Amino acid sequence: MSEEKKDNNKKPSVWITYSEEDKQALEKLSAGYINFISDCKTERESVKETIKQAEAAGYKSLDKFDKLNPGDKVYTVCMNKTIALFNIGTEPIENGLKILGAHIDTCRLDLKQNPLYEDGGFALFDTHYYGGIKKYQWVTLPLAMHGVVIKKDGTTIEINIGESEKEPVFCVTDLLIHLSQEQMEKKASKVIEGEKLDILIGNYPIKDGDKESVKAGILKLLKDNYNIEEEDFLSAELALVPAGRARELGLDRSMILGYGQDDRVCSYTSLIAMLEASETPKRTNCCLLVDKEEIGSYGATGMQSHFFENALAEVMNAAGQYSELAVRRALRNSTMLSSDVSSAFDPLYASAYDKKNVAYLGKGMVFNKFTGSRGKSGSSDANAEYVAKLRNALDEHDVHYQFSELGRVDLGGGGTIAYMMAKYGMDVIDSGVAVLSMHAPWEATSKIDIYETKKGYSAFLAEM
Repeated sequence: MSEEKKDNNKKPSVWITYSEEDKQALEKLSAGYINFISDCKTERESVKETIKQAEAAGYKSLDKFDKLNPGDKVYTVCMNKTIALFNIGTEPIENGLKILGAHIDTCRLDLKQNPLYEDGGFALFDTHYYGGIKKYQWVTLPLAMHGVVIKKDGTTIEINIGESEKEPVFCVTDLLIHLSQEQMEKKASKVIEGEKLDILIGNYPIKDGDKESVKAGILKLLKDNYNIEEEDFLSAELALVPAGRARELGLDRSMILGYGQDDRVCSYTSLIAMLEASETPKRTNCCLLVDKEEIGSYGATGMQSHFFENALAEVMNAAGQYSELAVRRALRNSTMLSSDVSSAFDPLYASAYDKKNVAYLGKGMVFNKFTGSRGKSGSSDANAEYVAKLRNALDEHDVHYQFSELGRVDLGGGGTIAYMMAKYGMDVIDSGVAVLSMHAPWEATSKIDIYETKKGYSAFLAEM
């Protein structure tokens, strides 16, 4: 085999081979995706939108069913942050499910529980960053605030400030270049410290007793506009995220630039593939969208919880098929695509990649047989037999795909939810969309890759 054929970057462009029908379908999917990631910037917002689209496609909450039968479409939610959808098949569920699993949490700045303070004539919010970020990328950006405040009486106040052009935005300040000689000598990891990622929120003071106070002015606005007291931050989940909508990228509009595409690009394509699979399947289909992946999948809404096992047990019970052994068999006999993003080749940083084993934007759906880091540590490493079956299914459905690794062997790596599902003995492999500038406030993806990934997920549900 020649070196040219071994280099994925030398393959013909997928775009050139597309029919007009393909191109129209690609643009329709991309438009829906842009709306999704623009409107759903937290896991709660993603779950809410998922429920809306699922119900429009005929899905109902599990508690609405006394008995589940083949063809029933059902969903169940955990704490408004994680959701599982099931399309009940004709075969016994213990024969295994076909699972599309992705995460809907994204890197961001979370408010601490006692966030509000005043200093130097400013009111600021204290934050704790969430997920792996380059902290210096988050300064001087317009930020929006999303989340919920739960009052002591249980009242939920939804917060979304900064997305409309008529609303104010927030920011983290940076030191002016004229005074930053010492700052510029620091390592990139230290240029901006975590405790410096505080949010500028106000500058107008009001009279507070015998003094002026900017903080008092902010508290008055919160009380007047949202009925929020300072102590209510103790039971709030508020995050600062890049403000504004996702946009088409490039003169040819071939890409999408937006916040939090890791991993909402895979969660959206998984959801659409699931909702479009209208026929009653033989094996039960499942779409699992989970929280907390960016911080290790811990907590009640993360993949390391028992939410999925419990949800599956409830579904099997409602279908009249439950036993502990049957649940275990169902998990063991399942096949899964761990739908998560992969790194895309960036010619400006070519030395970070193995060009023969890297994903390229516009070359189609990406598979990572293993992830992990240095010596495959933390990887699930898919079986060759399973990969062969997937290749056959994808080729049958004319899906363009590529295989890659996450950078050079000794340089880095990453993890997904794959290894947590592989512990049940099921076949699982990482698959999804290649992303440029991963974990930056704004990430870039290819419309072609989004389209081919959705096709790949549909092929998986149809064939595996």
